Amino acid sequence: MPEPARENFVMEAPGEVATVEAGAHTLPTASPGVGLGGTDAYGLSGEARSQWRIVLGRFVHQRLAMIGLGTFVLLGVASVLVGHFWQFSYTDITNNLNDPPSWTNPFGTNAIGNDMFAQVMAGVEKDMEIALTVAAMATLIGVTIGAIAGYYRGWVDSLLMRFVDLVLVLPVLAVLILLSSKLAKQSNNWLGLAVIIGALSWTYVARLVRADFLSLREREFVEASRALGATNRRIIVKHMLPNAIGPIIVNATLTVGLSIIFESTLSFLGLGVQPPAVSLGLLVDQGQASATTEWWLFVFPVAFLIVLILSIFLIGDGLREAFDPKKSRVRA
Repeated sequence: MPEPARENFVMEAPGEVATVEAGAHTLPTASPGVGLGGTDAYGLSGEARSQWRIVLGRFVHQRLAMIGLGTFVLLGVASVLVGHFWQFSYTDITNNLNDPPSWTNPFGTNAIGNDMFAQVMAGVEKDMEIALTVAAMATLIGVTIGAIAGYYRGWVDSLLMRFVDLVLVLPVLAVLILLSSKLAKQSNNWLGLAVIIGALSWTYVARLVRADFLSLREREFVEASRALGATNRRIIVKHMLPNAIGPIIVNATLTVGLSIIFESTLSFLGLGVQPPAVSLGLLVDQGQASATTEWWLFVFPVAFLIVLILSIFLIGDGLREAFDPKKSRVRA
């Protein structure tokens, strides 16, 4: 091709020509191509935003996922508002003992006069606090261990994966019961309970991230990053981790639901959240003895527990579908 023709081609080439095929990841030290806009100078910003728009569009067009998200947000906002603006606090003792639902007490009262509506909302708030703390802790530990094992491989991978296998063979519920029993006499033990659950809930995400990193480390953009002198930390954080973010987000969402189940199980056994604090599992435990007489003490906590867990799983399922690379189109 003659030299003038080559110059015309470069000047008229669209921005996509300069983008390196590697999951839309290149080093910031690379020189921007001629004719590229500021946002596409390194072949990253435009395509990254486009990918997130595609994922968001897929998620928004899933009716069940949006119902789950709306329900979860509504429960979270309602639990906070009730705690600050409802006429009764969950610790207030009224003169109405074991009253059925009424205009004054929509969910009735218990044997000592606590308003059950305030108690159930406080239980929802406590369960969300525990679940989100567990999900953040488990995701952080799992991603760190899985990324290191998958990237470095060799003896580092073997050592870390043997540790993961050791944690996996532990009977989780039995260990939770044993450890949480040490906190059962403390009234404000929800953070310690969350730490215990989180310390045993990171193994799946670690194995998931490791598998993704074993595949990603062989991709062209990782080889190009190494050739251009990028550090291992930069390759992991800036280039490989964004490519594995989909499964991580999905797993973190499901961890929220599973942690609520674990907390409710422990509270039901009397080894979780302790009075005067409340959780949905604790309310279910307290109301089961009178389920056939004062039904409102049992039915409302169970109903809210089921709705909360179901909403989280609907969100997780919607995110899994949204991040699925086989879903190339947004449904109208």
